[in-house]
Amino acid sequence: MLTIYRSNCTQLHELALNTLEKGAWFNLINPTPGEIEQVALATGSPLDFLKAALDEEERSRIELEENHMLVITNIPVMRGHDSYDALPLGIVLTPEYIITVCLEANEVLADFRPESARAFSTFKKTRFLFQILYKSATLFLKYLKQINRRTDEIERYLRKSMQNEEIFLLLELQKGLTYFAASLRSNGIVLEKLLRLRSTSQVQHLIKIYEEDEDLLEDVITENKQAIEMVEMYSRILNGMMDTFTSIISNNLNRVMKFLASMTIILAIPTMVSSFMGMNVDVPFGPNSGFTITVLFAIVLTALSAFGLWRKGMF
Repeated sequence: MLTIYRSNCTQLHELALNTLEKGAWFNLINPTPGEIEQVALATGSPLDFLKAALDEEERSRIELEENHMLVITNIPVMRGHDSYDALPLGIVLTPEYIITVCLEANEVLADFRPESARAFSTFKKTRFLFQILYKSATLFLKYLKQINRRTDEIERYLRKSMQNEEIFLLLELQKGLTYFAASLRSNGIVLEKLLRLRSTSQVQHLIKIYEEDEDLLEDVITENKQAIEMVEMYSRILNGMMDTFTSIISNNLNRVMKFLASMTIILAIPTMVSSFMGMNVDVPFGPNSGFTITVLFAIVLTALSAFGLWRKGMF
């Protein structure tokens, strides 16, 4: 899907390919080959720049080619209630336009809509780029807080139920943290490179950084570092929690097996006594009181065995 916008400080207007204006924003979401070719023809952008973010495994990086700069950053996405992932977002800067390319509609770009047009300007390409990166960093923080809250909920469930479903949920959250950690580290490298490029004459015609833009970039770097620290902390907590609850479940299983073994021993005693006394041979105590004495004898042996097992901590 291809949409083209151009803001005028107060409103966001949608344009068509035949009514392009300088400072327009091309937003490509899971584009078709025809849409990519149309954007490449209209903006003069290299096709490989426009197709780079369509690879789910694409790493974050910056590429320069004549009058075009490609910035690929990983953004967080929520696949389900407890499933998180990271997706590459390509941002292409040209002297006149800014282009974003992504495989899926995402919350990062969804925040730049007509209702919030006063907060951004498509013709201020550098600031718009940094605002996209800032939104991505803050979204990482938002999802990390959600993961932390969800982990606390699952921990409370595990204290009561100890079911496999909760362990699988923790495993899913741990997978999301792993994706986030890799994405944030590679994003940090891109941000540091952008910070170094701000004074490079090679890209000054593409990136014009003013004082407030530089402050915004530093805020993005700070948010990204904070997200990295949170990912590392939550990962350690989650790993420790999974190890702890795995040990608890194993210990509970051992207690159940110990109890079952004790019950087997206790039930075997009256069975053994009745088997001996039930043989088709002469037995002591006579025919009248033999049954009563046998039952009492089995009960006494069973009680003594149960008491001994209880003293040994088998119950």
